[in-house]
Amino acid sequence: MKDSHDLVKRAAAVFTPALHIYYPISVVRGEGVSVYSTDGRSWMDFSSGLATLPLGHNHPRVVAAAKSQMETLIHTGGIYFNEATVAAAEKLVSITPPGLDRLFFSNSGAEAVEGALKVARFVTGRQGILSFTRAFHGRTLGALSVTTSSAAYRRKYHTLLPSVYQVPYPYCFRCPFRQEPDTCRLCCIQDLEETLKHKIPAEEVAAIIIEPFLGEGGYVPAPPAFLAALREICDRHGILLIFDEVQSGMGRTGRWFASEIAAVVPDILTVAKGIASGFPLSAVVARKEIMDQWPCGAHGTTFGGNPVSCAASRATIDVIRDEALLEQTSSKGAMVLDRLRELSVKHPVIGQVRGSGFMIGIEFVTPDGAPDTDSCEKVINHCLDNGLILISCGIEHNIIRFIPPLVTTDQELDRALTVFEEGVNRLA
Repeated sequence: MKDSHDLVKRAAAVFTPALHIYYPISVVRGEGVSVYSTDGRSWMDFSSGLATLPLGHNHPRVVAAAKSQMETLIHTGGIYFNEATVAAAEKLVSITPPGLDRLFFSNSGAEAVEGALKVARFVTGRQGILSFTRAFHGRTLGALSVTTSSAAYRRKYHTLLPSVYQVPYPYCFRCPFRQEPDTCRLCCIQDLEETLKHKIPAEEVAAIIIEPFLGEGGYVPAPPAFLAALREICDRHGILLIFDEVQSGMGRTGRWFASEIAAVVPDILTVAKGIASGFPLSAVVARKEIMDQWPCGAHGTTFGGNPVSCAASRATIDVIRDEALLEQTSSKGAMVLDRLRELSVKHPVIGQVRGSGFMIGIEFVTPDGAPDTDSCEKVINHCLDNGLILISCGIEHNIIRFIPPLVTTDQELDRALTVFEEGVNRLA
């Protein structure tokens, strides 16, 4: 591990401690599901580069598309049109929910969220924004204003955007209203309605932004009935509904977008991470009548829509389609959920297994139901020592994200699950 230690030491000399790297290992090559270090070790990367690699590392078709584009045009800077960027936009709107057919390319998820908030305020002429507790939308100041997955992200950065209000996310396993899912009457929606009565009038709210599948805040899918009720409130009051699918989009849940599970279409959609298999690209996508009210110069970008990233994005979508990865992810994800839930019956330290496709949260709890950070960390470390990279989430870091690449084979899944099960068994 000498090379890894040397690189970590060099990194500490040039990077601010603000840069968070999950594990002190150095990787020199990635291929498919696996990454490799200089000393010959390998790991199955079930973090998918933070849910950014739907096709795994260095998929041949993505690499070929990027190389081909690099031979002709690398950058435009928004000075002129090019085929790669326009074709990527056409390809993306061919898979977005019905009616979302105009977009703005940028570079990252946070940038996409910034753009979504800006267009919502600009078009409606209103300033109020509602977001949800536990949400993670990014760390730039606008995105941070609607992020509450951890107070640490906001420390020493106030004052943030004004007229932003948070309401409870429908985290049923830890219901803020202490209700049971089978008998709950959507208390979270009732609380949101109360917010519109007591904190900010509905006619002053530009948008409600939500992750239809909560990401960094705990890997929690919002109940379809909740999203449908949210859609009705927005329609009733002329509020724009923004779905942040930066992490849950691009096939991660076995659908192109998690919102398809609930059959609820937002007014504005943010897309990033898996959009280009690791190349920097994101998009704000909305209905034509919204985007047409955003005039020239109201927003801008230098690197957004980079031709190489756009070529990679087109290849990514083509591979997902051609190899039927949505269908495979859905069926394989169901198998993974069944196996993990069987494990949870034997080991109450797993309080809940939830998710869809290859976006699965495994929540660890103490005997009294409190978050169990220690057990979660022990399992993650066991997996790392045995060739499997997993990452945690949630404010207490007691939830493991099971997010393998969509191309993961049955044999790779079995191997990973076996390692994970061994880690849980060792807790006993």
